[in-house]
Amino acid sequence: MDILSGLNPAQREAVVSTRGPVLIVAGPGSGKTRVITHRIAYLVAEEGVPPWRVLAVTFTNKAAREMRDRVTDLLGQASEGLTLGTFHAVCARMLRIDGGAIGIDRSFAIYDDDDQMTLMKRVLIDIAVDAKRVSPRSILSTISKAKSELTTPAEYARAVSDYFQEIVSRAYARYQQLLEQNTALDFDDLLMRTVQLLSQSEDVRTRYQERYLHVLVDEFQDTNVAQYALAKLLSEKHRNICIVGDEDQSIYSWRSADYRNLLNFQTDFEGAKTILLEQNYRSTQTILDSAQGVIRRNQGRHDKVLWTENDRGLPVTIFEAQDDEDEARFAAGEIAAALRSGERPAGDFAVMYRINAQSRALEEAFMREAIPYRLVGGTRFYQRREVKDLIAYLRLIQNPTDSVSLLRVINTPTRGIGAKAIEELWRWAQNTDVPPYEALRALIAPVRPANGAPPFRAGMLNALVRFIDTIEQVREESLGLTPPELLNTLIERIQFRRYLMDGFEDGEERWANVQELVTVAAQYDALEPREALASFLENVALVSDVDELEQRSAAATLITLHAAKGLEFPVVYMVGMEEAVLPHIRSYDSPEQMEEERRLCYVGMTRARERLVLTHARRRALMGTPVFNPPSRFIKDIPEQLTESRSRSDDFPLDRRSIARAGVLPRPGRVPVSAQDVAAAIGGGERNFQPGERVRHPKFGEGIIVSTRANGGDQEVTVAFKGESGVKRLMVSYARLERHS
Repeated sequence: MDILSGLNPAQREAVVSTRGPVLIVAGPGSGKTRVITHRIAYLVAEEGVPPWRVLAVTFTNKAAREMRDRVTDLLGQASEGLTLGTFHAVCARMLRIDGGAIGIDRSFAIYDDDDQMTLMKRVLIDIAVDAKRVSPRSILSTISKAKSELTTPAEYARAVSDYFQEIVSRAYARYQQLLEQNTALDFDDLLMRTVQLLSQSEDVRTRYQERYLHVLVDEFQDTNVAQYALAKLLSEKHRNICIVGDEDQSIYSWRSADYRNLLNFQTDFEGAKTILLEQNYRSTQTILDSAQGVIRRNQGRHDKVLWTENDRGLPVTIFEAQDDEDEARFAAGEIAAALRSGERPAGDFAVMYRINAQSRALEEAFMREAIPYRLVGGTRFYQRREVKDLIAYLRLIQNPTDSVSLLRVINTPTRGIGAKAIEELWRWAQNTDVPPYEALRALIAPVRPANGAPPFRAGMLNALVRFIDTIEQVREESLGLTPPELLNTLIERIQFRRYLMDGFEDGEERWANVQELVTVAAQYDALEPREALASFLENVALVSDVDELEQRSAAATLITLHAAKGLEFPVVYMVGMEEAVLPHIRSYDSPEQMEEERRLCYVGMTRARERLVLTHARRRALMGTPVFNPPSRFIKDIPEQLTESRSRSDDFPLDRRSIARAGVLPRPGRVPVSAQDVAAAIGGGERNFQPGERVRHPKFGEGIIVSTRANGGDQEVTVAFKGESGVKRLMVSYARLERHS
């Protein structure tokens, strides 16, 4: 097979430029996965590079599977030995093999978001901080950011400058202590500890640097400090590093991703070659031109001109709805009509939104129209209660020091072991300086320790003994069982099916999920039992929401714009295209955040292949409050000749009482009245404030108008003020607000 056949000139150049650092700036739909996989195949088949000397990393298991499948199609068995996976998976594998050099046990558990929250709540108890006053989530988020920047607990402590940081500092130190006691790592540890491994162990670093002659990194605009450090460490010897990315698609700064890594690459790697992939194979030219109208206002980017040989295509539809309910009815109605006519299957459609709360109206509308849909961001398979329970049992069997898993399953199914007994167990373990599981094992030891007698009454003691005896028996048997055999043994021993059937109305559905888990576990039958269990648990821990999304589906997709990155659909509806929604109100005071909101809009628009519909509502309920926000500034950036506008011209956008009070008299029948009409009628020119305007108040200082609404003969405004004043609702006639540039 000719590896270069079917590639356009820019793609071909990207494939054959194999020496030294290379930056491939790949616009959306430009075939970057094809380039990466053909580049790997070219290295192996044409340049004779052994596949085990090639490392390729990306950000999702879904992308990694697609790459591996394509490389296998190109090379067949010659691809065996290639290291290809997500950053987290590659790092987990390195730490399992070589982590002992920095004191990491190879049986470590990987804690997901729920596990981290459970552990952090314990941390706050240990450091005497009230979780109702200081959010565990905010502390975890701050710790995650510190780890992504390779900041250790000791380094963080030295930089503390306020009360919250002081709490975080103490929580960070205790959190790491408990992770180590539990032989566990969180997702940020996988990256940070691998950087530490490569930095601190010269032997390990030299071995990996020598091994990987070529390093390829996909989605480089999404890397954080730790991931960039990994890429530089691994490619330091040979300098054959190829990064692929697009700063215009960087939308994860809240995960500490920094698109400037892409822009800094040419400085950090002197002599780097830059190749632009501008030909698009996904969308119509109209969609591309519209998206470029939005993104070109951003600064600090590689200027690209996306073009395609596809048809010019339909205009972008701009639809103005009365409110969010009407918006949902419109999208659902159009999709239902297409399904009834046989024009398109449901799987062709995606509806995208900025925040999860927007899905509620859409779900109701889809149910009314009987449209099959899947909600991305709902409860994932591996997050379902019964599945998480069994995985926690397996983690405990593999790693008895995992106290988070122990506390999850100790009373599941119900054994009468309540919260008081669990707290007593925790204290007893701490007093005897052993993990909780080891404390429980002492209960069935032939001779119990003289010191630290168990604090449990007879009935509770018997319940705990039965529990630990069951786990110990299954642990012993697990050494000779495949993962599905182990699961079935465990399920039978703890009578899990009866627990589901008797304890839940949807017991049959939950049992079906358990059977599906057994099916997944069977994929690891070929491995040695202990290795199989470790691999199974590792892969389960690293699965993300999008990884579980099957693109070819018989259902329409409801999905956030952030989750939609990397996907594509024939028809895309982007709802909530209003100021304070997209762009989000939090971005108003930060030029950098506003640019990211623009990139988010660009990413959403470029998911569409054939038709793009942007909708905005005159009125929307946000956080229980009706708001009247103007159309998003991003709509105004689209050249008018590329769009067609539609609206509901036969219904009132506002309730009749507000219109009557405002003195806007409707003509007989139904006529459109905009929020701006009402605001003008009630407030006059000087008091007609609009969302997004900057204002100054004599007491509260400077702020931004979040929303406006008619209130009798006045205008009520919601203003987000800087500093401690926060968000205030004010009546314009009394507030003495002044416009502030």
